[in-house]
Amino acid sequence: MAKSMLEYTKMVLNKVSFDTKLFCKEVKKAFSNLLPEEVEELKLWLEKFIYDKPELQQSLIYLT
Repeated sequence: MAKSMLEYTKMVLNKVSFDTKLFCKEVKKAFSNLLPEEVEELKLWLEKFIYDKPELQQSLIYLT
């Protein structure tokens, strides 16, 4: 079965988390490409994912 766009987005974000600038760019792109219910799920995932990664905290600006 094909992966959902949300799962694909999570995989991409996980892989680019080494680069803050790229991570923020991908978060912004994800919010414009995902369905509203997927955006809400991604927000929850992001909050958990960056909890212990202070360098990625600036991506929270896109959660509003």
